[in-house]
Amino acid sequence: MPVLKNIGFLATCRDEGGQGEIHPIENAAVVWQNDTISWVGEELDLPEKFADEQSFDARGKMIIPGLIDCHTHLAFGGWRSEEFAMRIQGKSYLEIAKAGGGILSTVRATRVASEDELYEKAAGFLHKMAKLGVTTVECKSGYGLSLEDELKILRVYKRLAANQPMHIVSTFLGAHTIPPEFTDDREEYIELIIEEMIPTIAELELAEFCDIFTEDSAFNVDESRRILSAAVAAGLTPKLHADQLTSCGGAELAAKIGAASADHLERISDKGIGAMAKAGVIGVMLPLASLYTQEHPLNCRKLIEGGVEVAVATDFNPGSAPTYDLPLALMLACNQGRLTPAEALKGATIYAAKAIHRDKKVGSIEAGKLADFAIIDVPDPDFWMYHFRGSRLMKLFVGGEKLV
Repeated sequence: MPVLKNIGFLATCRDEGGQGEIHPIENAAVVWQNDTISWVGEELDLPEKFADEQSFDARGKMIIPGLIDCHTHLAFGGWRSEEFAMRIQGKSYLEIAKAGGGILSTVRATRVASEDELYEKAAGFLHKMAKLGVTTVECKSGYGLSLEDELKILRVYKRLAANQPMHIVSTFLGAHTIPPEFTDDREEYIELIIEEMIPTIAELELAEFCDIFTEDSAFNVDESRRILSAAVAAGLTPKLHADQLTSCGGAELAAKIGAASADHLERISDKGIGAMAKAGVIGVMLPLASLYTQEHPLNCRKLIEGGVEVAVATDFNPGSAPTYDLPLALMLACNQGRLTPAEALKGATIYAAKAIHRDKKVGSIEAGKLADFAIIDVPDPDFWMYHFRGSRLMKLFVGGEKLV
């Protein structure tokens, strides 16, 4: 049973309590057996039976649960660097899309990429994300927009889950936008999603969640309800990109349909906040998307005060959030979203785990959970976010094995 000792500040990040309650233990120790944590507490209380076990020295630094990025678009072809300058010059998200950029630009590049090419590219991203302290990643499709290409992306995620140590959670996002071949018949594409894509993906067990971009410029509330209802009937759990560009009722739909999370939410209404709080839907802040699109960021204080638990993720994708730096997203969640460092950390651990229904296994450091934790070269979360220098990762353990 390995023992991690000399922990200056252990953020256990248990679920109980409010957004800012990370349940710290100073001068702590953690014991695990195989891939599971078996004991957590102050080092002075370490049971004698562990005294002669293999030990690791945390050197008085901070220990946090392995970070969870609960919203990414990990597998895609190409990049979209040309859009960066367009945004700086004042072009909006919709203007860029109308000029031939945006999601459909990535769809074209992804369709011509082979499954092996997408796999190698995504595996490289995961390797670099681990160096930032990330141990669990939610991965969306949505850049194929045909049955064949959506299956290709989801097979990439299945291979990644089998061939590398990080935890992968797959989400089907066929309702990302209308593909060009269905421009003149969006209803036909919606029927394709409902009648072919969702049943096939569910039967092949290639995804656990079904997401949708709910926006008048993508899929309106009525269309979203139809698609997500079909997903629920097939055994997939709903998620939503909601209220990012306009207040269109996405948060209210997320509550009504029992979604695991509603993400973005920059334009969420007070009614939407109340509905999500009552239904227990996790709100996911994506501050990197707000930064890159130069949109007004989500004020997380309104959600927290309204009773919504807030997760923080990167939204990593090649257009509107082209970075997988979750620690940077946490810092922005503090400076833009008005979260305290402790609140942001809880948002990227146990609340992020709840957004992908993994909170029984990961997201906190407590007995019975997987031994996923990071040693960070700071004294506490406040200093980490205040004197920001990226991840500051010293070591990372996934399932009890040292990964970084």
